[in-house]
Amino acid sequence: METPPFRTPLYDAIVGLGAKMTEFGGWEMPVQFAGLKAEHEAVRRRCGMFDISHMGKFALQGFSLRRELQRLVPTDLSILTPGRGKYTVLLNQAGGILDDLIVYWQPPEHGIERAIAIVNAATTIKDRSWMLQNMTSAELEDLSDRVLLAVQGPEAEAQLQKLTAADLSKVKFYRFVETGIFGHPAFIARTGYTGEDGFEVMLPAEAGVQLWQNLLEAGVAPCGLGARDTLRLEAAMALYGQDVDETTTPFEVGLDWLVQLDRKEDFIGRNVLEQQRENGVAQKLVGLQLSDRNIARHDYPVLHNGETVGIVTSGTLSPTLGTPIAIARVPAELSEVGQKLSVQIRKKTVEAVVCDRPFYKRKK
Repeated sequence: METPPFRTPLYDAIVGLGAKMTEFGGWEMPVQFAGLKAEHEAVRRRCGMFDISHMGKFALQGFSLRRELQRLVPTDLSILTPGRGKYTVLLNQAGGILDDLIVYWQPPEHGIERAIAIVNAATTIKDRSWMLQNMTSAELEDLSDRVLLAVQGPEAEAQLQKLTAADLSKVKFYRFVETGIFGHPAFIARTGYTGEDGFEVMLPAEAGVQLWQNLLEAGVAPCGLGARDTLRLEAAMALYGQDVDETTTPFEVGLDWLVQLDRKEDFIGRNVLEQQRENGVAQKLVGLQLSDRNIARHDYPVLHNGETVGIVTSGTLSPTLGTPIAIARVPAELSEVGQKLSVQIRKKTVEAVVCDRPFYKRKK
């Protein structure tokens, strides 16, 4: 039986390019190819691609699938119609975030409701178990053998359009189309984790390798986890297990917009969220701008008047902005934009200020 670290179907092609590899979420994944900054800039200015086949991929179906999914998330899924996707979170009984995920609603077949769910790599087994435990009749098929490729950047649509008959210009944000590429079925969603326009494409392994090679020859830059992290951080997109986890609720990490308490249906963790809506929260996730070029890393202490009040969850030197940025958990009373704080970076105390998120927003 195969044991971690696992390898995606694109592993040989990636290693063949001389990528620097690392273990991530139980998988051997590329950190960088040409270099973090070059890959970051390729996505911001042109087009880059990421192997994200390590992500959990489930096909769900059942006569009452929507009703069963509604019990697992705080978000109203009634708006989902075939061809649409929705970002949401799985909650535990304490309202803590078990994982964040995207649910894509497919056309029904013979009265059976169907959906695709994309979850995080490190939580795939946990998510599968939780979903099956809390859904009484829905079926779940693991699609881990499929390639999932993120094609991101201003030129992403033009690059992919060459390879499919589907009109990608009609696929809006958080919409998808099921079409074909190289004679194989392909699922193409206009979503991403970079703050740029782009698509995530799921298809069989053989076709996925062919797509990677085709895009590479077309000049699309192969990108690793390093650039993926700086891109998502500039866009203030949370990383599960680092910025959010089972101990944080949606209200504590700025995901209030995912919670619809006016829904009639009950859902796991609802009581806790109702209490937080009424009474407020003790901590919040904020953006920080640091002085000079000091980089705040994960778990660095955040201070106020010399006292530790919180922690940095993510931090980097923004390649686009040229300044150090971070996300941190701090007391709610210290979360207003403009609040002055500091971060302990090794033996030095560095000034920081709470700022608006996202740090970077693309021009549409």
